[in-house]
Amino acid sequence: MLIAENINKRFAGIAALENVSLELHPGKVTAIIGENGAGKSTLMKILSGVYPDYEGRILFNDKEVRFANPKEAQECGITIIHQELNLIPGLSITENVFLGREVSNSWNILDQQAMRQKTQQLLDKLKLNVSPDTTISDLKVGQQQVVEIAKALLTDSEVIIMDEPTSAISDHEVEILFGIIEGLRKENKAIVYISHKLDELFRIADNFVVLRDGKVTECGEMKGISHDAIIKKMVGRDIQLREHTYRETERQVLLEVKGLSLKSTDGSNKFILDDVSFQLYKKEVLGIFGLMGAGRTELLETIMGVYPGLSNGKLYLEEKPFKAKLPQEAIRSGLVLVPEDRKQNGLILGHDVKNNISLSSLKEVSKSGILNTGRELQLADKYISALKIKTSSANQQVKNLSGGNQQKVVLAKCLATKPKVLMLDEPTRGIDVNAKNEIYKLIAELSATGLGIIVVSSELPEILAVSDRVLVMSEGKITAEFTSKEASENNILKAAIPKTI
Repeated sequence: MLIAENINKRFAGIAALENVSLELHPGKVTAIIGENGAGKSTLMKILSGVYPDYEGRILFNDKEVRFANPKEAQECGITIIHQELNLIPGLSITENVFLGREVSNSWNILDQQAMRQKTQQLLDKLKLNVSPDTTISDLKVGQQQVVEIAKALLTDSEVIIMDEPTSAISDHEVEILFGIIEGLRKENKAIVYISHKLDELFRIADNFVVLRDGKVTECGEMKGISHDAIIKKMVGRDIQLREHTYRETERQVLLEVKGLSLKSTDGSNKFILDDVSFQLYKKEVLGIFGLMGAGRTELLETIMGVYPGLSNGKLYLEEKPFKAKLPQEAIRSGLVLVPEDRKQNGLILGHDVKNNISLSSLKEVSKSGILNTGRELQLADKYISALKIKTSSANQQVKNLSGGNQQKVVLAKCLATKPKVLMLDEPTRGIDVNAKNEIYKLIAELSATGLGIIVVSSELPEILAVSDRVLVMSEGKITAEFTSKEASENNILKAAIPKTI
């Protein structure tokens, strides 16, 4: 159905893709596999019209095509679900779904009812229980990801590209998506699927294409390929995946939370957090798991001082009373948060790597209020090396990095503040298996230096891989606590399911 031949793309003189060729077949799911920065998203953006400037050619149904923009690609029959959310926060779900594809009546007036009804059908299909009139800014990241999927399903496309479509959605929503993919396969659609969750690829992919450093190194059928073989094809070497080993942590309380509550931001009397209490010990990695809507992100944000007028409870840092009215106060006290949505809350995409890394610790790289560019560059180079951030230089704009490398820049920015408590909200979202393994090792190394670390993740294997102790949340409450010896996927999930279900 689609053939790409000898595709080349460069950014600021750096080759992102070199002589890349691939084929997509009707009724087949093709997995594009590779590390962060391998060129996967760049290739998909060329196929979908985001990058019109490239060398090589694309044949679609035996006809050569070159799209000037995504709208041309959509009209031709190629749709993409982007890894990074491309939604307008101030518009409703309906307005985002139909943006650029608005429906008008015979008087050339927008047919609001028809668009709303179609959006409702898509939301019902994806089992997202929210009104089509809901503003995007009122949705959580996972819900916004579902809206991105709804946008792609609106048009009757022949090629559907899914770039990390499950990076922020729950297991239940993943199953719904897989059911939809199976239906699309039966309709003879060609599907491109990019995911760092290798188990997903083995479940749904028919074929694979491996990209490494902007080049196709191998392609073939998924049938008969092992998990370890795929990882080796991605990185070109064997990787020893980190497994958690039980360790006794110091019982010295670093952070204590007592009776923390958070009122809903919609003005109702509902509570997003309800009487949450726990302790974080020095040198401990505390995992927090919960289904979507459990209150995990809100818990970290409340501790950081994001909702000072809506929260109640007591916080103690190193046994001293502590409560931040602003995130800046929390950072000065020794707490820092790597947010769930790096694009919205973690980075200034138009600035370069060094600016972003130094952003939370400007005093360290300034003298008498004047920025010392030498110190700033030194700080950036330190973390580029330590975290293996793949960038042409510290001066490269963050928006031109892969999603995983953007996440590493956010982590570097937080570590530069020299925190006592490091809170990580979905720290490996959109990160490949090798980079994920590096971050797991980094978490263990940082905790060994004395940091207390809280990890929120919707991936159970991740929680089990990094945590010394696990707290489970459901409907704004802590429903269970397990040591790493006691924790299992079964008992954690059992505690995470709301009693009302």
